Amino acid sequence: MSAKTESPGAQATSGYWHESARPLASLAFVTPLLLAYEIGVLWLGPAAVRNAADVWLRRLLDLLGFTQYFLLPVVACGLLLAWHHVSRQPWRLNWSVLYGMLLESLVFGFVLVVVAGWQSRWFTGGASVCAAGDVDGDASLAALVIAYLGAGIYEEVLFRLLLLSVAGAGCRWAGMSWRASWLTAAVATSLLFAVAHYQLDLTLLGWHFATAHGDVFAWSSFSFRLLAGLTFSALFLLRGFGVTVGTHAAYDLFTLLV
Repeated sequence: MSAKTESPGAQATSGYWHESARPLASLAFVTPLLLAYEIGVLWLGPAAVRNAADVWLRRLLDLLGFTQYFLLPVVACGLLLAWHHVSRQPWRLNWSVLYGMLLESLVFGFVLVVVAGWQSRWFTGGASVCAAGDVDGDASLAALVIAYLGAGIYEEVLFRLLLLSVAGAGCRWAGMSWRASWLTAAVATSLLFAVAHYQLDLTLLGWHFATAHGDVFAWSSFSFRLLAGLTFSALFLLRGFGVTVGTHAAYDLFTLLV
């Protein structure tokens, strides 16, 4: 009676899908993008375009009394390290998986561009593709590239790593099933993600909310951003934070070529 064994190819594939989704691999994959964004913003100075999620997170830290410039990227890295520690995963990294994560990100990002073009033509008959990050139309190419890297990183930190995780855990605490919890959290945070890209001026429960930047609301771009948010949520849950950030950044950068 012989034991059933997997082929080396199947083991390698299974190993890659597991290893590339780990928080430690995500940290290694995202760190160069994070450094490129933060150094690029300092290098460009007044010409730099900060992503809205970056600004919001920094304002939150300021309100809490933490004004150090590099604290936000340190916190983002710390969240991944804490996630890795809490999940009791081994402190080792297969560096070769980073190449596969880059390829995945490029493929998923390109697919999103194709979907965005199809969706735009279906709504308006045009061929425009909306970027997931809000930037100044007069910005230089370097500023656009750096801003889109920031969108890929900090929008995913805010909407997936923080809000999606908290919303999903809250739904589970409220007694919802695992699948219903994460589906509800994904839809709710994706709606927030889509709305956050538009100019807002409203009063809710006595609080006034207004934003000076953002697009004018349009159902065509809103529906795509909602779809993009759901896609990023699914990638975060199934493929981890690193591939999600890479896909977001790749999509935004591909829009520069459209």
